[in-house]
Amino acid sequence: MTLEQNRARVVAAVWQAIAQSGVDLSSVPRDQQDRLVATIADTLLPTVNQMLDEVAPLVSAEVSGEERILWEGRPFLSITERYVLTTERVRIYHGLIGRTVDDIELVRLQDIDFTQNAGERILGIGDIHLRGADVSTPETTLRNVHQPEEVRELIRRAWLDARKRYGVSFREQM
Repeated sequence: MTLEQNRARVVAAVWQAIAQSGVDLSSVPRDQQDRLVATIADTLLPTVNQMLDEVAPLVSAEVSGEERILWEGRPFLSITERYVLTTERVRIYHGLIGRTVDDIELVRLQDIDFTQNAGERILGIGDIHLRGADVSTPETTLRNVHQPEEVRELIRRAWLDARKRYGVSFREQM
């Protein structure tokens, strides 16, 4: 679910709570009512996300040998998806009860980008796009990642280190 969809659900829930409370807001101008509800929703979203961080089960990344965990995160407001960056791969865990794990080997990556719209920039989140040589998943997006510029740079450094460690180089055709 996108950030805008989550925000719209929270705004709707706030309006519903106001209606159920029986509080009469008819003396308050409509634009001020809208501003109040928007402020409540915008304050509530990061608070809920922080609460999810505290209760979300930790992913135990199975790492072997010299492989180390460099970063762990999850999409904003999600408890069913987690991301783990190691010195060898990016792992994407899906599911709460059942679990699916997608691995993207760093040496197979070819490009890393990130995008942020205005709302995401205010919240400090964004999407990181990974493009690689994997036939089954040539393009993957890490959605709503906190501090995407920093995480993108971590992935980039790990990618360059992995390429150097394995002696991998790519030639571009012109």
